[in-house]
Amino acid sequence: MLILTRKAGQNLVIGDNITVKVLEIKGDAVKIRIEAPKEVAVNRQEVYEAIRQANREAALKKAELPRLPLLNK
Repeated sequence: MLILTRKAGQNLVIGDNITVKVLEIKGDAVKIRIEAPKEVAVNRQEVYEAIRQANREAALKKAELPRLPLLNK
């Protein structure tokens, strides 16, 4: 774990292709901008958890395949 202190206008870089910029600090809220490649998913934690839960439920749900008509020979 890494804990940093940043001021408005300062950045941090993750790897070679992700940049997080602190745009504004108001009270206990921090506005940030995240620049990442399209293939990197960036979500708020509550959205990420909802996606994971939906995926778990979909994986556990019994797949119901459509019945196909039999071909007459």
